[in-house]
Amino acid sequence: MARLITLQQNQLPFSPLASSLSDFSGTRLHTQLQLKKKTWQPKGSFYVSASSTKKILIMGGTRFIGVFLSRLLVKEGHQVTLFTRGKAPISQQLPGESDTDYADYSSKILHLKGDRQDFEFVKSSLSAEGFDVVYDINGREAVEVEPIVEALPNLEQYIYCSSAGVYLKSDLLPHTETDAVDPKSRHKGKLETESLLQSKGVNWTSIRPVYIYGPLNYNPVEEWFFHRLKAGRPIPIPSSGIQITQLGHVKDLARVFVQVLGNEKASKEIFNISGDKYVTFDGLARACAKAGGFPEPELIHYNPKDFDFGKKKSFPFRDQHFFASIEKAKSVLGWEPEFGLVEGLADSYNLDFGRGTFRKAADFETDDIILGKKSLISV
Repeated sequence: MARLITLQQNQLPFSPLASSLSDFSGTRLHTQLQLKKKTWQPKGSFYVSASSTKKILIMGGTRFIGVFLSRLLVKEGHQVTLFTRGKAPISQQLPGESDTDYADYSSKILHLKGDRQDFEFVKSSLSAEGFDVVYDINGREAVEVEPIVEALPNLEQYIYCSSAGVYLKSDLLPHTETDAVDPKSRHKGKLETESLLQSKGVNWTSIRPVYIYGPLNYNPVEEWFFHRLKAGRPIPIPSSGIQITQLGHVKDLARVFVQVLGNEKASKEIFNISGDKYVTFDGLARACAKAGGFPEPELIHYNPKDFDFGKKKSFPFRDQHFFASIEKAKSVLGWEPEFGLVEGLADSYNLDFGRGTFRKAADFETDDIILGKKSLISV
């Protein structure tokens, strides 16, 4: 039966998979990284003050966003429990993280092992613990959220990770929080979750990121480009390459998650979160090259309608303009992204892919199909 446990110092060894995160306190890395012959250090102070100490539950927390968020919350003095199935280590020492900082974090982080699809277990275990705040990082469907809300009648705040993918495709951009949403979106479960939280009278806050990038990213966003740049291959980009999109660094996202904690201005509000700048697909390829210290890439444009890739994706982004306004978060919360795009991509490369760690191996099958075509425009 699942139980609440405290991870002890050095219980889990360092793993190369986690060799992609920076020093959260902003202190100097023991091993300095080099970028274009200059000393490179990760950016981000990662300190955001919340109102008072809380007993916090994070649904998920061992893959990407939660790794950053949990450290911020523990550093503030909150009691933080991760609810996971226990398939991944709960705590791993990170590059640049001192033995003292890691020992402090790993001795304080708590784990509740269970499957969130086991609704009866969720109700009984959470009810017994009585958490003040829930951060739901991996919730996809409203049916997964309802048992959590029912188990915690005195819950102070439910902070939900939604997605900007809920917006209805539009000719008028950027998307704002009041834009029409798409009930047929593949993220419709997140829309239904927001509606559920509203109907239950819970004090909720919903964060809608656009594309998230940064160290430990399990989605092939920047990693897709880095694989091709490292192999010295041309980069195939659909259509004209001038489609505009937007990326936000995971550390900036973690900071805003902490800023809404106990914040009355965030009560029952939705916030788009991403980077300050928009970028074209072509511009993103060039930014990745610059961030990793690679030569200017060769870009190959192709018409996706000319190909049948089966179930494989030939490109990691939706083939359309897709970006959102972050002005509400700036004006209401006083939040500002710290990372510029190239700077953030350099942070990701130097602390992850550049160290030889990545989530998915290189797969150039669709590239080879595209490059085999004769009628291509080379840039």
